[in-house]
Amino acid sequence: MIRVNVHQAKTHLSKLLERVAAGEEVVIARAGRPVARLVPARERPQERTPGTAAGKVWISPEFDAPLPDEILEEFER
Repeated sequence: MIRVNVHQAKTHLSKLLERVAAGEEVVIARAGRPVARLVPARERPQERTPGTAAGKVWISPEFDAPLPDEILEEFER
């Protein structure tokens, strides 16, 4: 991983992109504080096919039942 400031990133963007394409990670900092990360782009995942998890997931009949009062109270604090 390399770290560059914003000015260096603007000046050397093409070179930085070559390094990122080769698998490196570049952190861009402003005043020494990281503000962005350049990482290699991933290929888009294959299209998802609905129903491939059929029979693998179980949902309780009480899934959408109201929460008990003591749990609701914790959310209202």
